[in-house]
Amino acid sequence: MAKKPDPAPVFPGFVPETLKFLKALGFHQNKQWFDENRDLYVSALKEPMAIYVEALSAACAARKLPLWGDPARAMFRLNRDVRFSKDKKPYKTNSGCVLSRTGLKGSPGILYTHVSPDGCFLAAGFYHPEPEQLLAMRRKIAARPAAFVAVRKKLAAAGLDLSDDESLTRNPRDFPEVDERVVEAIRMKNHIVRKPIADELIFDGAALVRVAADFARDALPLLEFGWKAID
Repeated sequence: MAKKPDPAPVFPGFVPETLKFLKALGFHQNKQWFDENRDLYVSALKEPMAIYVEALSAACAARKLPLWGDPARAMFRLNRDVRFSKDKKPYKTNSGCVLSRTGLKGSPGILYTHVSPDGCFLAAGFYHPEPEQLLAMRRKIAARPAAFVAVRKKLAAAGLDLSDDESLTRNPRDFPEVDERVVEAIRMKNHIVRKPIADELIFDGAALVRVAADFARDALPLLEFGWKAID
């Protein structure tokens, strides 16, 4: 007899202490305070995030979306890398997690969830891709402008648009002339879409998982275009 699939985990949602902890961490940027409040970090942020990753992975699988995460490794650490930064504060004041094709954070083409007292949001796409990956995407956009225009139309129909953050002011050297319909896209350093979410939504686990999975479905045309270019 075939084994029945494990039931999808129930994510109860984050708690008010989640945002309160992150806000307090902004005022108490020292290891002593963090260690004294480690139990709160675990109960209000780390453990709920792990359950969220598992529940969102199951919701994506139910929608046949090739995105999943390892609950133990999908979450970003709060420790900042200050080696090359003038800002020496040791901790981030936001938390996030990633689902990808491989389950690894470094895999190109991701679904990202951002939790912060300064604003929560979802994002999907290719953020700071490796140079060869960005070049491959630009080449595919330039070679198939109509296909990329179709991707953007699908995104727009879902209320999404590509972010122009960090875009170049002129065409890259290898692309002096491209179809005018994709000039903006050729100049982008990232190919991502974002969806802001209200603080109240992160406290409603079922709703947050549903909204995030639906967002991933809506962003899939962009992810698939990029994966085909990179692969």
